[in-house]
Amino acid sequence: MKPLRIGILSTAGIGQKNWQAIYHSGNCVVAAVASRALEKSQTFIAGGQREFPFTEPPRALGSYAELIAAPDVDAVYVPLPTGLRPEWVRRAAAAGKHVLCEKPCATSAAELAELLAGCRNHAVQFLDGVMFMHNPRLAQIRAVLDDGRSVGRLRRLASAFTFHPGEEFFRANIRTDGALEPAGCLGDLGWYSLRFALWVMHWQLPQSVTGKILAESPATAGRAPTPTEFSGELFFAGGVSASFYCSFLTGRQQWFHVSGQDGWLRLPDFVRPLNSYEPAFEVNEQIITVPGAEKCPAGVDPMLAGHATAQDTRMWRNFASQIASGQLNDDWPMWALKTQQVMDACHEAAKRGAPVKLESKL
Repeated sequence: MKPLRIGILSTAGIGQKNWQAIYHSGNCVVAAVASRALEKSQTFIAGGQREFPFTEPPRALGSYAELIAAPDVDAVYVPLPTGLRPEWVRRAAAAGKHVLCEKPCATSAAELAELLAGCRNHAVQFLDGVMFMHNPRLAQIRAVLDDGRSVGRLRRLASAFTFHPGEEFFRANIRTDGALEPAGCLGDLGWYSLRFALWVMHWQLPQSVTGKILAESPATAGRAPTPTEFSGELFFAGGVSASFYCSFLTGRQQWFHVSGQDGWLRLPDFVRPLNSYEPAFEVNEQIITVPGAEKCPAGVDPMLAGHATAQDTRMWRNFASQIASGQLNDDWPMWALKTQQVMDACHEAAKRGAPVKLESKL
């Protein structure tokens, strides 16, 4: 099929990682990169082409509007700060460009619902950038959770996703500026825990949630405070509960644990597999490895992504294949909207100091 032509909207560092995944997808190419400064786009492209060169070098553009209007761009990747994403998702959809958006996808569930309606009205596919949703490991985990024997009836979910980046992060990184990232670590890290919990629960929304901001960035000149350490609880019908902890203040961890009446399932690496070639998980002290299409080459860090069978590459390949089918995938927008709704409720519960109930339907 004709490769999907991607326009990268900004020169954020995560875009360089996705460049490699697009390169190895087999059905996507980077066609253009836009920044508010042309020189930044040129530098970004030069770096990408040096390691993973596309046959036709992407065009460097000096404004986001140029990329949205570009006739040689079929879809846009939006890694802009959360506070800026909605405007450009809206404009991309109106221009008929498909959207792969980093998370959180909007500043509220109501805003995201409006953006998704715009995508549907313009026959545009929407997908958020949660790479683990495209890992073949999930199919095997689902089979274990649903077999009725290995774990049995679910009772408790628990997870943590944290890292401690150092003091400079809190002075300069946009993720600690509430004006750009109003949900802070809850949006940057908690989104993954909430997504995995909803997936485990077959997309059933919790009946109520609680939340606690354990720490937040200081309010300084030009920077608004935002959560830097957060914990929350979700309460589902049938007695299932879930806890999660996310933080920029504690050492790196990314685990998810499922407890049932008959057993348990654990991922020590639910966001980014420790072995991106052959990811694994534990069930009742047994390690189950998902065979990969290729083995990790000698001397290569198995955690490195971007190769042909890695989950980030699969995400781009799935995105392009879905668009090529001519049919919109309605599940992908639903995943994002439900995650946003639960995240919003946890944040609201923390600000209120009281539980928040969720509607049973979006």
